[in-house]
Amino acid sequence: MTRHARNCTAGAVYTYHEKKKDAQTSGYGTNSQRLGKDSIKNFDCCSLSLQPCRIPVITKDGHLFDKEAILQYIITKKNEYSRKLKEFEKQRKEEEAEKEEDAASEQRKLLEKFIKTETKIVSETVLDAPSTSTAAKATTSSSISNMVNGRDKQLPSFWLPSQAPTAKASKIAKPDSTIYCPVSGKPIKAKDLIDVKFTPVQDPDDKKSLITKESRYMCPITHDILSNSVPCAVLRPTGDVVTMECVEKFIKKDMIHPLTNQKLTEKDIIPLQRGGTGYSMTNENLEGKEKRPALQA
Repeated sequence: MTRHARNCTAGAVYTYHEKKKDAQTSGYGTNSQRLGKDSIKNFDCCSLSLQPCRIPVITKDGHLFDKEAILQYIITKKNEYSRKLKEFEKQRKEEEAEKEEDAASEQRKLLEKFIKTETKIVSETVLDAPSTSTAAKATTSSSISNMVNGRDKQLPSFWLPSQAPTAKASKIAKPDSTIYCPVSGKPIKAKDLIDVKFTPVQDPDDKKSLITKESRYMCPITHDILSNSVPCAVLRPTGDVVTMECVEKFIKKDMIHPLTNQKLTEKDIIPLQRGGTGYSMTNENLEGKEKRPALQA
């Protein structure tokens, strides 16, 4: 049997290539697209605002933030914790008051039962034919209407789950006072933030502003241009940003700061987390996928 071209429409079989082509043109199936440079956060941009940092600070895990943005985030989380704590305390006081009221009601019922038992000496005579008042009481007590015995004031709404008679009020859990990093999810404190110092590129012929420059910063030791493709690290004592190549070749030999001659430890070298927004993770996966309905053959 002779072979046919891919776009041959005379065949009796709906081929995989035809199905894939029809799904792509009709809006079905997973849409994959490689991300461009604009979809990746620059290494010198804040992880919250995604804009170049005016006052850069870094966490212990190496995530870069603008000082104003991260402090505003911490203050917002603290205010949210205070609000939730007030709601939790209010709920706790209401529960305690409800328990005290239930206990008092139970004591009142026991007292009434005791008084009724003591004062009731002669039992009621049961007649053969119940009187009209007795029949009315029996009818009232056995009624299934939702408008008797004070139930007309509750106004239950069976079509709203929150107002149904069996609905229980949702309880508020005790809030957590710990503030977590918006990127790594680990605890973060304002006092643990480390100031970062970028070294601008010294080019007298380039008259552009620092923001519009494509190559803005360099390593203060090797003068290599910093970018997303160059792994960097922050030296904790001074906040200088150097390349990891410089760290491996020069700093880790003697563990001395090349600019200030300070003694360094492993904790003083913080790798700078680069690239990646919430959409593309740190330059490892540069392909975005959109899930769409599948085309059924």
